[in-house]
Amino acid sequence: MTRKDKIYGLIGLATRARKIAYGNDAVMDCLKQKKAKLVVITEDASEKTRKNMQYVCQKNNVKIIIFGKKDKLSHIIGKDNKVVIALKEKNIADEIEKRFYGGDAIE
Repeated sequence: MTRKDKIYGLIGLATRARKIAYGNDAVMDCLKQKKAKLVVITEDASEKTRKNMQYVCQKNNVKIIIFGKKDKLSHIIGKDNKVVIALKEKNIADEIEKRFYGGDAIE
C-alpha cells in the first residue's frame, strides 16, 4: 500500500466518522468556527481557490496540505467535484499530516 493510498484511506475513515467538511463554503464555515484541524486541497484546484484557502488557513492558524486529484478525493468522500476538505478530528488530521510528510504511523 502506497503512502497516497494510506492517506486516502484515512480520509475515507474520517468521512465515515462524519469528521470532515467538504466544499469551499462548508470548509470556510468550519475554519471560522475553529473546528478545522487540517485542510486538504487537491493539486488540480484552481489557483484562486488555492490562494484563498491558504490565506484563510494561515489567518486561522490551520495547516493545509496540497494532495491528490479532484476525481479521487470526490470518489473517496462520495461527493462530486470537491477540491477541498477540512478534517475536524485531531488524531486523524495528525496521522494524515505525518504520512504526507513521510513519517511512519503513530503507534
